[in-house]
Amino acid sequence: MNIFVVGLGLIGGSVCKALKKYTNHTVIGSDSDKNVETLAISEHSIDRISDENYADIDLVIICLYPQATEKLFLHIADKLSSKAVITDVCGIKGDFALRMHKIALEHNLNYVGIHPMAGKEVGGYLNSSADLFNNANFIITPFNDSKTYVIELLKNISYEIGAKKIVITTTSEHDKIIAYTSQLAHIVSSAYVKSPVLEKECGFSGGSFQDMTRIATMNETMWSSLFIQNRENLLNELDLLIDNLSQYRNALADSDEDKLSSLIKQGRLLKEKNIQNRIGQPN
Repeated sequence: MNIFVVGLGLIGGSVCKALKKYTNHTVIGSDSDKNVETLAISEHSIDRISDENYADIDLVIICLYPQATEKLFLHIADKLSSKAVITDVCGIKGDFALRMHKIALEHNLNYVGIHPMAGKEVGGYLNSSADLFNNANFIITPFNDSKTYVIELLKNISYEIGAKKIVITTTSEHDKIIAYTSQLAHIVSSAYVKSPVLEKECGFSGGSFQDMTRIATMNETMWSSLFIQNRENLLNELDLLIDNLSQYRNALADSDEDKLSSLIKQGRLLKEKNIQNRIGQPN
């Protein structure tokens, strides 16, 4: 296929590199930074830079922020062939995906969003990697009227660039679960590093500190936008977390060792059950 990748940052650059390493597809790239485009060509991460002739494009993978993704789709929709499939890698679906779907229907195109569950603490093309998606989970969020061949195409591409497991779900379910598994973790990490003790942690920290703080270096522009667009789901998870934390705090303030032990045990049992469930699930 002729695959057009828009946005050559960490995810987009990695998509291009993976496609070039593991497939025989032709990769056309585009980025607002022309130096990045030139570098991608020189490193053979893409076959050519887009000349804005989209008639021969089979698949468009948009790797931009949601607002920019929607704007780009509006710009190119009437220039694409009706055979083209459009997808995005945004970490939010919901209303955004519904608007993308509407644009596709109005132009006789096929849109279905995906979300590769992979990343790094640092962004940008220079940090992208052909192996970023190896053994990663990929989420695909079709609509009731999405064509089977479109879903299969996206599944095949995901497997080709390294996906280990693919989950098919609705856009609303995606946002509800991602609020817990991804967005809440980023907020917790960001809040965790705001202790003044952070300045003294060197020599006192181990794996647990690194695990808790790794994603505090997130891109604030992108993540704040994602948080706002998934506000209700994320607020629900935050409220639940704050309530749970209050129980630990109260037990500690009361020097109630039995209560504290009980709370810790509840968490341990839940995680052990979660681990067993993951082991029992097919890859």
